Amino acid sequence: MKLRSERLPPACSAQPAPEGPENCSRAALFAKAEELLAKRTAGGDPLARFLKGQLYYEEGLYEEALIQFEKIKDTDFQGMYQLGVMHYDGLGTKEDPEKGVAYMKKILNSDSPKARHLKFAAAYNLGRAYYEGCGVKQSTEEAERLWLIAADHGNPKASVKAQSTLGLLYSASVLKDLKKAFFWHSEACGNGNLESQGALGVMYLYGQGVCRNTKAALKCLREAAERGNIYAQGHLVEYYYSRKFYSTAAAVAKRITENDDIDVLAKTTDCLPTYVAKGVAMAAFYLARCLQLGLGVQQDQAAAKKYYSKSVLKEVRKRRWASQRVLKQVMEVNETHPVCKQICVSDCGASTYHTNKQNRKNKTTPNAIVKYAHFKY
Repeated sequence: MKLRSERLPPACSAQPAPEGPENCSRAALFAKAEELLAKRTAGGDPLARFLKGQLYYEEGLYEEALIQFEKIKDTDFQGMYQLGVMHYDGLGTKEDPEKGVAYMKKILNSDSPKARHLKFAAAYNLGRAYYEGCGVKQSTEEAERLWLIAADHGNPKASVKAQSTLGLLYSASVLKDLKKAFFWHSEACGNGNLESQGALGVMYLYGQGVCRNTKAALKCLREAAERGNIYAQGHLVEYYYSRKFYSTAAAVAKRITENDDIDVLAKTTDCLPTYVAKGVAMAAFYLARCLQLGLGVQQDQAAAKKYYSKSVLKEVRKRRWASQRVLKQVMEVNETHPVCKQICVSDCGASTYHTNKQNRKNKTTPNAIVKYAHFKY
């Protein structure tokens, strides 16, 4: 489970919004903001240097941002927080997780009122460090403790990312507890988290940590899908296919596979790349199945092979089991050897497909599909 840093929590002050015509270019607005901040800095505005650093940070000019934050790290906790993130993730500088952890600990242990709004986010980031074992000794238990602090009983003003991450943690680790997972995904979803909204839909759909409720599942999945959750979209494709709404399944899957840049999609939606990749892989697989068998679309073996390949490649970037032999086995699937897709979502969407009793006895059942769909963290 590869995690991301928590974004800087909002404070009472924000970046200046220079006025200008609506058709003014982004470069012109950036230059205007730089000019205004230079004047504010010269005038002794204590917040101006942080805002200048944040302006560079949001524009991806990390080296320039680092310079500004370094100048104020001893007097501005927001600058210190951003330095912690940048050193941990290697933004504008070489990765130095120990230094990143040190900055986050200073914020979490500070008694200053100016650090108060950063404490939940700092606790989340420290939990991430312990979970990943970067900058500190790996400890899932310490990560859990810190994330519980950051989640603050579901407080919407706390770290919603921590609430969602706890849902994932209790879904697929040594601390597995699906009822706790459902609770935390519910809290995070109620606070607007897109990842947890999709996870809730999957849990409702397959009765994991909660009684099965197809109506609630589809509501969550459709709303999450509309907001851009690729994993929810992939599960909707599977649902439509299993209900024999083949044309709908193929149409939705086609839209998903048109944009399969995992990193861009993950950044845009603030969802974990692992689950974005799974959603794209599911869509590609079912689109290939429809094309191969002519279900809801015109039969096209060449296109089917392309999408089967895409579904395998999306997973092989995370796993190393795929091969040309697997792809060949998948392409040999036909109606005489159907695979019953009974999905167990034991880790909030990490789906495991099982063949039914008859197919398990059938030695000719292609293991490729079962293997393809066995998603784990």
